[in-house]
Amino acid sequence: MVHISNRVLVAILPSFGCVTSFSSAVTTTNRRLLPFSQHQTTILTPAHFRSRGGGIVPNNFLKIGSNMSSSMLSSSTQSNAASENLESNNNNSVENNSNVDADVSSNLEMVRQRISSCLESCNRPVDSVRLVAVSKTKPEELLMKAYESGQRHFGENYVQELVRKASTMPSDISWHFIGPLQSNKAGLLVKSVGLESLTVESVSTLKLAKKLNNAAETWLKENASGEEENTSDDSKAKKLAIYLQVNTSNEASKSGAKNDGEILTLAKEVVANCPNLRVDGIMTIGAPGDYSCFDTLASYQGELLKILPHIEREEMLGLSMGMSGDFEEAIKRGSTSIRVGSTIFGARDYSNK
Repeated sequence: MVHISNRVLVAILPSFGCVTSFSSAVTTTNRRLLPFSQHQTTILTPAHFRSRGGGIVPNNFLKIGSNMSSSMLSSSTQSNAASENLESNNNNSVENNSNVDADVSSNLEMVRQRISSCLESCNRPVDSVRLVAVSKTKPEELLMKAYESGQRHFGENYVQELVRKASTMPSDISWHFIGPLQSNKAGLLVKSVGLESLTVESVSTLKLAKKLNNAAETWLKENASGEEENTSDDSKAKKLAIYLQVNTSNEASKSGAKNDGEILTLAKEVVANCPNLRVDGIMTIGAPGDYSCFDTLASYQGELLKILPHIEREEMLGLSMGMSGDFEEAIKRGSTSIRVGSTIFGARDYSNK
C-alpha cells in the first residue's frame, strides 16, 4: 500500500497489474483530473509502473512535475503538497495558467528598447513602427499591466475573447483582430467593438471583405450622427480599417493572397465593392526564419499605391509583419507594425481553446 496523500489512497497489485483509486478528487490513471465517479478503476500493465525511491509507483505520478521528488511518494506529509498541487492545477482556468505573474511592464520596456535600437540602426524615425501587444488567451489583468505602462494597441485571434475584453477594458484601446475570421462572425465583431476601435488585419477573401463592409454599414446606420450622414467628403467618412493578408510563404496551412497578381486583384475588388472599408495595409505571417517573406510583402507596396486612392506615399501603406522571434528583422525590411505576444506576456496556454 502506497500513501499518496491523506485524500488519495492507491492499492498496487503488481501481479495483476491493477490499480484501484479511492478518492473524491483525482484518479491515478489519467493526466487530466477527473471526478472519482467518472473513473474509479483502471487496469494497467506493468509498463505503467516504474521503480522510484525504493518503491513501485504509477508513471503518471512521476510526470506531475519535476519538483516532486521520490520522498514525496514515500512521505505522507510531503505528499499532501503534491495532492494540493494536483487540485490547484485542476481548478485553474486558462487565465490562471497564463503567467499572471509575468513582469509585463519590464518586458514591454525591453521590447520598446529593442525597437528603438533597431530603428536607430536603420536610420528610421522613432515613431515609424507600431507595437501591437498580442494578448490572445491572456487575462485582462495582464492586459491592464501593459495598458498602465502606456500600451494602447492589442491583438487578438478569437472573436468572443476580443468582444469580452473590449467590453471591460478602457475605451481608448485599439483592437487588432489578427486571426482567421469566419465570415459569419464579422457582424458580431464589428457591432461589438465599433469602427473607431477596430482593425481587422486578416482579410484574405472578397467574401469576408463584403461581410465586414455590410457590418460596417449597419454599424454606421446605428451610430452615425446627422453630421456624418450628410458629409460628402469620402476621406472624412468613418470606415472600418482592414489589412489584406498575404501568404508570402505559400504554405497550405495559411490564408492569404499567394502572389502579386492575387493581392492586386483582391485590393481592386475591395476598393470597388466595399465603400465602408479602408485598406490601411497588408499583413503576412511568413515562415519562421525565412526573412524573404518580409521582402516579398514590401515589394507589393509600389503597385498597391496605384490601386488605393487614399494612400499617397509608400510609407503610408502599412506593413504588418514581424513577431516575437523576428520583429527586428522585419523592421529592417520595412515593417510599420509588429505583433509581439509571448515576449511581453509569457508563454500561452491553449488548453481550453
